[in-house]
Amino acid sequence: MSDINASLCPTSAPFFGFLGATAALCFANMGAAYGTAKSGVGIASMGVMNPQMVMRNIIPVIMAGVLGIYGLIVAVIIQGGIKAPTKDGSVYSLYGGFAHLSAGLCCGLSCMAAGLCIGIVGDAGVRAVGQQPKLFVGVILILIFAEALGLYGLIIALIVSGHGQDFECTYS
Repeated sequence: MSDINASLCPTSAPFFGFLGATAALCFANMGAAYGTAKSGVGIASMGVMNPQMVMRNIIPVIMAGVLGIYGLIVAVIIQGGIKAPTKDGSVYSLYGGFAHLSAGLCCGLSCMAAGLCIGIVGDAGVRAVGQQPKLFVGVILILIFAEALGLYGLIIALIVSGHGQDFECTYS
């Protein structure tokens, strides 16, 4: 194995790819869990006084759950691009590992931020809609913009993770 391949494609390079897949799924699910829990508390509180509005106000919980799906999509794509080392050495480069790590962090942290926003807006929003139904459209618009933050992270993560295969080590 040449020195250049040893430095650009060490056998530890897949660690960074797997770390990216883990970051995408874990951070996205943390955001989804917070958004679901916080919105759920608001729905339960609002439902005590206005139970007929519960199903209408379940939208923040659904939107928070979608964030976890974004993380799952990116994690599956990343793990599909990770190549195991062979007896000759690793074909998976540090470039690929770092690309996959950054893609996972991009999606995971964006979804976590979106989940925090959805949780806070969902909690206050469903309580407000329970008292004044005319606020429903405004709350939904705010939730859509919060969800868009996670979608932006997903889109960039898909683009960046595609660059993970741009460089592979070859052995002769």
